Amino acid sequence: MLVPVEWLKDYTNINVSVNEFCDRMIMSGSNLETVEYFGENIDKVVVGKILKIDKHPDADKLVVCQLEVGQEAPVQIVTGASNVFEGACVPVALHGSTIPGPLHGQPKQEGGSKIKKGKLRGVESFGMLCSASELGFEDKVIPVAHKDGIWILGEDYTIGQDIAEALELKMAVVDFEITPNRPDCLSMIGMAREAAATFKTELRYPDTACVNEQGNAAEHISVEIKKPELCKRYVARIVTDVKIEQSPWWLQKKLIAAGMRPINNIVDITNFVMLEYGQPLHAFDIRRIEENKIVVDTAEEGELFTTLDGTERKLTKDMLLIKDGKKGVAIAGVMGGMNSEIEPDTTTIVVESANFTGDSIRATSKKLALRTEASSRFEKGIDPNLCEDAADRVCRLIEILGAGTVCTGSVDVYPSVETAKTLDVRVDRINKVLGIQLTREDMIEILEGLEMKVSGEGNVLSVTPPTIRQDLEIEEDYIEEIARIYGYDRLPVTLPKSSTEARKSESRTLKDLARDTMCGLGANEIQTYSFCSPKSVDNVRIDEDAWERSFVKLINPLGEETSVMRTILTPNMMEVLGINYRRNIDAVKAFEIGNTFMANTADPSQLPEESDSMCIGIYGKEESFFTLKGMVVELLNVLGITDITFESESEYGVYHPGRCARIVLDDMELGIMGEVHPEVTEKYGIAARCYICELFFDNVLSKANREVIYKPLPKYPSTARDIALLVDETVPVGKIREIIKANGGKILEKVELFDVYRGKQIAEGKKSAAFNLTYRSEEMTLTEDDVAKVHNRVLEALKSELDAVLREM
Repeated sequence: MLVPVEWLKDYTNINVSVNEFCDRMIMSGSNLETVEYFGENIDKVVVGKILKIDKHPDADKLVVCQLEVGQEAPVQIVTGASNVFEGACVPVALHGSTIPGPLHGQPKQEGGSKIKKGKLRGVESFGMLCSASELGFEDKVIPVAHKDGIWILGEDYTIGQDIAEALELKMAVVDFEITPNRPDCLSMIGMAREAAATFKTELRYPDTACVNEQGNAAEHISVEIKKPELCKRYVARIVTDVKIEQSPWWLQKKLIAAGMRPINNIVDITNFVMLEYGQPLHAFDIRRIEENKIVVDTAEEGELFTTLDGTERKLTKDMLLIKDGKKGVAIAGVMGGMNSEIEPDTTTIVVESANFTGDSIRATSKKLALRTEASSRFEKGIDPNLCEDAADRVCRLIEILGAGTVCTGSVDVYPSVETAKTLDVRVDRINKVLGIQLTREDMIEILEGLEMKVSGEGNVLSVTPPTIRQDLEIEEDYIEEIARIYGYDRLPVTLPKSSTEARKSESRTLKDLARDTMCGLGANEIQTYSFCSPKSVDNVRIDEDAWERSFVKLINPLGEETSVMRTILTPNMMEVLGINYRRNIDAVKAFEIGNTFMANTADPSQLPEESDSMCIGIYGKEESFFTLKGMVVELLNVLGITDITFESESEYGVYHPGRCARIVLDDMELGIMGEVHPEVTEKYGIAARCYICELFFDNVLSKANREVIYKPLPKYPSTARDIALLVDETVPVGKIREIIKANGGKILEKVELFDVYRGKQIAEGKKSAAFNLTYRSEEMTLTEDDVAKVHNRVLEALKSELDAVLREM
């Protein structure tokens, strides 16, 4: 919000320097971006009058002007401007002067551009005539009347007067950052209210009372709101005998300083009041309003409408449209239509001051990719009680400028009047939160300075805010108001008092332990984005009906490649491995612990499910399935998870059939691992074997056990037996281990697989699995008979359940 300080003084007294004003406003809670000073770097530029114009003897596009500039003799200046004429008053930069804007065809100079006398095609020129841009105005705010050519001064000024003084150009403009919860500050009155509270001065409201009204507005127009849930209020006023002309300079100057381009007196007045009150307004030519009727309703689906910028736009049925008796005339809260715009011969206008719901305007503006000063204000929410005052202010300014005759009264449709809500605020609570000792009277003074009404007695303040303050909802909001006006810099600096012990959660501790373990195993941690492409699961050969495709879709994605939330980490890991492989990294060990998200397809109204997953990925000349398996086993052991089983998996598309296993504990799946399918590695540009493990980390954490139980060293010796079992190829090694453990009794201490063999000595369809069985008793030294009894029971169980045959080692 650009706030010219001189304009702000129209509403409250600010008798301090600009620097002090900015400092005090910052300390009272107004966020400041920058301060710009208009009129700087203007020196020896004066008001001049063109006395005579002659053609240049050697250039068709140049003319030689004789100008009166307050000196004894006229000054000769050569110019190529086509809009100059004898008798015109213009800004003249004399020899040795400085102008803030760049010279034609040259970049802008720091400190301004120096003007010196010279010759143009052989004719002396003792300065230059200035355009608006050369005087420092940005192209976007230069008045329409001065966009091209030299600035022709339209009012009477003293010849030879300094141009900065004549046009009152020297002023400071403060750019405030207005947060979304304070739409009331998107106006000069709103910022004046903040300044008045900060400096404890009186707030003055603009003059809105017309003194020469004629006729009756209701005789010219009628208003109907068909969608009251989208339009809270609509005020229409009528002005007749309108004269369309250029606005006076005082009005143009304020608009320019606030970042808006002057157009004509009627448009300028509506823009001026919008900046003044924060209430957007619009003016229609009543000749274009068929049946003299305004209807607020939604558009027809696919309806075409041409806005004031000359663009034809296709509307949807949820967009609010201002219509007359037969057609649309404006997109509500966004932009008017060309079919009802003010023309040079317009004589009667309808002044619209309406209130539209922010959600509706935001959706319309976004769909149409059309954002305006009006829509940006409606989006944040505007007090409907401003409508009448703003409409009255427009009419009063039209009357002051002599731009028309205002009709008596207005057509005001206000279905549900908005009232302020009173809230009780406790005095002791305010002091306790702020750590100060303000009296009740001090608090009342601050709140009333913000135009709030305070009643009640004792410890309770019953506060009623103005309806413009839509952000005040709970007691803490009022405590903040008192704190910022009192001064954040005056609040005592104290450390928070708390006896709460800072500690990690069990989940965080286990994650950190997992990270440390993986780093200790030589892996590097990576982090990838949670947003991904729905095609990512196609790259890893996930089935069409798999749960991994239950994506959470983003409403407003940056692009298709980041349009959904990931359900698994494997595609991200493969992308990282692929990048490293393409960059000639010979071997990689990487892991990631991250969130995954899955939509509730059974009931879309329910929130998605968010889970933790862990993915480990490796490739390299020395790496294999068993390298990855060893890392997984070690990780789970560190987390206190033992006795896991690896069940063969051949249907999961990510992995090579027969080289994949699901990791299971007590019928709970902890994850899946294996060698990545060649088709997958090819898609990621990897010409080496890759191995991936995806752990469902929430399940892992639920099974983790960090409790360490002391166990003394064994007193009695152990004895070991090696067995090689001949079994069917389809028998999982994990199943053999389970049977051995189930029949080994208390003395079976450990079972380790040390070889799986397939070869010439083994029949087709068979494999040899060799295990080392360690036996030990905690109570005595085992005899050969003790071990043989248990060992034979194990072999018999293997024979009966798996038809396993003991093979000679």
